[in-house]
Amino acid sequence: MLRLTRVLGHATEPPFAETLHRLEHGGTVERLKLSRADTARKRLHAFTDRGTEVGVMLDRSEQLSNGAVLLLEPARAIVVALEEPQWLALAPRDAAAALELGYFCGNMHWKVRFAGEYLHVSLEGPRETYLERLAHLVANGSVTEVGND
Repeated sequence: MLRLTRVLGHATEPPFAETLHRLEHGGTVERLKLSRADTARKRLHAFTDRGTEVGVMLDRSEQLSNGAVLLLEPARAIVVALEEPQWLALAPRDAAAALELGYFCGNMHWKVRFAGEYLHVSLEGPRETYLERLAHLVANGSVTEVGND
């Protein structure tokens, strides 16, 4: 059993995003699928989607969340994936803003879905991280957050 004793960071953070992207292309990112209730736990025994048996043992100060990186090695990573994703809904001001938003989300390698005039971004880390990255588009009025689901 592989013991995981700390959260290294989140998949969307710059130090991890590039490495995880490379590992993802190589098919060596394992997902530890958890329910929302499991994220409150500090100790748990589970299996990744590739069958790796893990024991998670975190300090009280650490918190599991969607996109939490628990292991990062040169040839493998283990990342928390919540069973039911949350989405951040964004409304572009006009067609030009929609293109800019789509281009930006693509460059960030964010998972998105489209619903009418809104673009929904799958939250694979803290919501605040996404809003910080989008701050320049929100500040200039190109994009408005319309909620999440």
